[in-house]
This record gives sequence, structure tokens and C-alpha cells, in this order.
Amino acid sequence: MGRAIVHMDLDTFFVSCERLINPKLNGLPLIIGGSSDRGVVASCSYEARKFGVRSAMPVKYALRLCPQASIIKGDMEYYSNKSHEVTSILKEAAPLVEKASIDEFYLDLTGMDQFFGCYKWTSELSEKIIRESGLPISFALSVNKTVSKIGTGEAKPLGKFEITEKNVKPFLNPLPIQKIPMLGDVTFQLLSRIGIRNIQTLSEMPVEVLQQMIGKNGVEIWKKANGIDNNPVEPYTERKSISTEHTFETDTTDIFLIKSLITGMVEKLSYQLRTEGFLTSTVVFKIRYNNFDTETKQLKIPYTSFDHILTKTAMELFEKLYTRRMRLRLIGIRFTGLVRGSYQINMFEDTTEMVSLYQAIDRIKNRFGSDAVSRCSGARIKQKK
Repeated sequence: MGRAIVHMDLDTFFVSCERLINPKLNGLPLIIGGSSDRGVVASCSYEARKFGVRSAMPVKYALRLCPQASIIKGDMEYYSNKSHEVTSILKEAAPLVEKASIDEFYLDLTGMDQFFGCYKWTSELSEKIIRESGLPISFALSVNKTVSKIGTGEAKPLGKFEITEKNVKPFLNPLPIQKIPMLGDVTFQLLSRIGIRNIQTLSEMPVEVLQQMIGKNGVEIWKKANGIDNNPVEPYTERKSISTEHTFETDTTDIFLIKSLITGMVEKLSYQLRTEGFLTSTVVFKIRYNNFDTETKQLKIPYTSFDHILTKTAMELFEKLYTRRMRLRLIGIRFTGLVRGSYQINMFEDTTEMVSLYQAIDRIKNRFGSDAVSRCSGARIKQKK
């Protein structure tokens, strides 16, 4: 029995949410993102895309392309609530749901064809989402996650698509290689220079050659170009928080030591957030004195996963908590109020340079380990451990 995997994507999610609040924005070119001169486009409407505006583009440049566009900073808490609303509808209806991001979902409907037509059932579900949430959604049904995700991209906006097993290769072959999920700009430029620009040409390359060119990811890219993807749909569970604690071998009042440790702890937690695709809205700090008295304090912040923001917040909480000047036995940090999100959402506040910096840091850590790059202020502690 073949698999039946659906990919569902809320069309221009941030823009659609804003239009629910203010219908007067319908049909207008909109940019969601930072409003400063160095701000970045987090999302944009189809009307703005016609002028060449794209996500991750500096807002300043986007306004040159589309000067009539309206800029909205964005409300991550509202977007998160709308995402939860759609998630609840999906979990109630579908047997197996994976929430891939704040606006993307995978459904495994394998076996349902003997009771329902999967395409008809998904169409009715998408109509229910549109009716109950007010948000437009597109979907594609196919044999695996890769093909269905690419299919949704071709179906947008507000589209429906089915790619049967026999039509997978005819569907993929003429498409540009940029359509393959996780094929980044560096890989695209490398392949493009040797004349590989569509998926069919890529699929016909010897897999060994591709692996030599771009490393271990070459095999995965080759499989995707050939419509092969055995990755399962992972059941969705809402993660509430991530945390870490450090108990000192000897109770201490060494402020420099404590602050260095805080930097290292936040850095590791922030990397974990980004790796797992989460953002946090609340930082909780805990201290335990040598007499075992324990105190905590928390601070709500705009959604982020960036070290420099979270470290500053953690330091502020430590300064407010540590007032007795007694020796400390333990410190702890916890990030709560988690939502699914990525660099794109952090762009509400951060510059192109900052986003690029974190992307580069994470690539190094992914390849060489989480300790491969670190702030000097936290390095001293890591070397001692």
C-alpha cells in the first residue's frame, strides 16, 4: 500500500493574520518586518512580491522596489494564537499530524483511502480551516513529504494539488532545483555553474559525483530530486520549555565566574532553540543560596532565539535576583512560552547582518559540534568543565 502524505501551508501567514484584524489591507502590498533602516522583511504579500520583494530582503531595498508598500512590525503572540487555532482543527480531524513550523503541517493519511478519498477528505478539511480560522491555506497530497511540500509551493496561493506515484517524476523533472527543500543558495550556485539547473538533470547525475561535490548532503539531495523520501510524519507534541542548571562544586560569590557561566548556558540553550525550530517569549532565572533558599524571577520579551537578546535578559534577571551577597550554590535558566519559528520571525527586530551571523554560526556548530564557536565571555567556563 502506498503512502498518502499531505503538506498544508498557510498562505502568507503573517500577512493573512494582519488582514483578519484590518480588512482594509486586503489587496494592498504589505511588508511584515523591522521598521528601521536596517530592518529585514519577515514576510510580504503577493502584491509586494510582484515588485520583486522577498523574505530576508532588507526593508530599505524592498521599499525601493515597492515604495507604495505598507510596513507592519508584526505581532508574534497573535500569530502564535492563530497557529494554535489551526493546529487544534488539524489534530481533531487527522490521524497523524506533524507541525513543521508556525504555518506548515504534514498529515499522514495512509490507509484512509479504503474509507475516504484522501484528496476529497483533505479538500474538505482545508475548507473547514478557511471557514473557522479565516486564514487561506494551500495543500498538496502525494507519496512523501518532499514531493507534497514541493507540490504545495506550486499550488499556492489558495491551491490544491495531488501528485500520484506515477506522476512524481513528470511533476518534478521540469522544476528548477531551487524548489528542492533544504537546497541552499551555496549549493544552487555550485550546481548552476556546471549547468545543473532543473531537477531532471540533477536526478540523472551519478549520486557518487554529487556526494563528492557537496558532501553527505549530496545523497539526500539526489534522493529528493528522484522523489525518494522515507522520512515519517512525526506526531506533534507541544513543547512547553527548555532549561539548564549548574550546581557549583564550591559555593561562590565570584560574579565574573557566574556571569561567564550565564553566557555559556544561554548560548547553548539558544542554539537548542534554533536547532529544534523554536522561539521563546519568557526567560526564567533561578538562584539557590548556600543555605538552600531558592528565588526565581521571570521576564516576558518579544519572541526570539538569539543569544544576544536572551543573554542580556538573563543578566538583567540575575542582577535583580542576587541581592543578598551570600554564596551561591546553584543557578538555573529556563525558556518558556515556546512557539515554532525560525530566523524569519526573528527578522521582526534584527538586521540582515545579525540574521546572517547566526546562520553562519549555526552552520559551523552543526558541522563541528555545539562548542565549535562560542563567545569569549563564556569560553572560560567551557574550558574548565
